[in-house]
Parts: sequence; C-alpha cells; structure tokens
Amino acid sequence: LWVEANILPAARTPGGHRRIPYNAVEALALSTGLGGESRPVASSGSSSTDASLPSMDVLVVSDEEAWQEACVTAMSPYGAAVKLRFAETGYLALLQIGQKAPDLLITNLDLPGMDGMAMLHTLERSASVAGMRTLLLTDWTPQALLRRGGVPRSVEVVCAPVTADAIAVRVGRYLLGQRVQESRTSQE
Repeated sequence: LWVEANILPAARTPGGHRRIPYNAVEALALSTGLGGESRPVASSGSSSTDASLPSMDVLVVSDEEAWQEACVTAMSPYGAAVKLRFAETGYLALLQIGQKAPDLLITNLDLPGMDGMAMLHTLERSASVAGMRTLLLTDWTPQALLRRGGVPRSVEVVCAPVTADAIAVRVGRYLLGQRVQESRTSQE
C-alpha cells in the first residue's frame, strides 16, 4: 500500500515482486516517529520531517560528479533530515569544516594534492571538530592503513567499492542513533 501511495519508492522485479531500498524504509521510520507519535508522510515519495526530528549535516569529499549525484539520490528519502554539502578537494573540505563542522564527514584517502591520512590525523587533533563522525571509504587493506599510521579511532572504515545506497543506510543509522540519544537526554 505504501508503494502504491508513493510513500515508499520501489522497483518491480521480473517476477512481480517489489524491491524497496533499505534507506527508504529507515527514512519512513524516522518520519513516523519509529512507531511512536504518528507524523504525516509526504505522498510525493519522499518522507516529510518536522523540527523535532534530528537533522544531520553531511560533508562529502569527492570531485566525481556522478558520485555526488548518486549521494543526492540515495539520501533523498531522508528529506530535510539530511543536509548534504560537497567539497571537490581536501583543501575545500578543510575550509568548509573550519566554517561549520559537519556532523558526518565522508571522504577517501586519495585526495587531489593532499594526503588524506594526514588530513584525518590533523582533524583528530582539532578540538573544534571533536564530535564529528568520519566515514573513510577506502580499498586499502588494514595492513596498509597500519603502515601509514592507522586511522584515528573516531573514523569508521568502509571498504570500497561501496554504493551511495550503502552510505545512505549508514547515515540513516546515525540519524536513528542521534534521535535515540536526544530522546534519552530529554527524558533525563
């Protein structure tokens, strides 16, 4: 029914079944309060959000226009709950982080003109971005990462290649965790 009402996006398989993206289900769960107080769901296929839902500022470091577009598409079910920003280089990312630290930084190590590992270690030492989460997309082996000094403890490593949909699922989990944490804080 939700697919027919354009609340959940779905693709039909040759056998007549529907495939629904996981991140769309998570977005719907967020928009409906996870079974708590019901909130209206937009009929346009994207979930609506309200001011009580947590929002997440996400900075993606990538100079690949196709990857940026894939991220926008994959995160669209979250609506206003996710604000995407892009930086084409590590230097532009650092400038943006200096202006306003994102909740989540998504990057790789192969940054034009910059050592991505050095950037991660520099950010780790900066108190102004202490609460920022980082997703590192890399095809480097754990041994290669260790030879380069290892990744900071606050960095979550995601093995590449990875799809934008898989990244959107992780963002959804962060949103859910953020919402649970805010709910606990408000109850205390």
